[in-house]
Amino acid sequence: MKLRSLLIAAALAALVLAAGARAGSDPAPSATLAGDAARPAVAHWLRSELYFAVGQVDDPDEGLHEMRWQAFLDREVTPRFPDGLTVFDAYGQWRRKGAETPVRLRSKVLVILYEDNESNRAAIDAVCVAFKAQTHDQSVLLVTEHVDVSF
Repeated sequence: MKLRSLLIAAALAALVLAAGARAGSDPAPSATLAGDAARPAVAHWLRSELYFAVGQVDDPDEGLHEMRWQAFLDREVTPRFPDGLTVFDAYGQWRRKGAETPVRLRSKVLVILYEDNESNRAAIDAVCVAFKAQTHDQSVLLVTEHVDVSF
């Protein structure tokens, strides 16, 4: 009987140790900044919002502008930021200096999260330059801020 109790205790101890080893290899889900091997938590991240005018609100050629936007996104943005991005459809307006009324525009807001380094900052600038060259717009509104990122 004593031997049987010892065997059962040993088996239970082995199960507990095995469960602990498995639990240690697969950490429990967490909302904290954990990062991954390719993107360590200690990296410094930026969030850039780029605002692009894609046509006037009352423009009947809306579909044509959407096709041009998709081509621009595929050609200029995605190759520079292949890991991911977000695009929002937006409405915006702004008043040119000296004008009495604002211009009402359909817009795209592009949001990109990226590690803060020279290469990525240059890629953001290149996207802005490419859009202005393609559309002859004077500007692309760019807002950049430091952020904490978790995966």
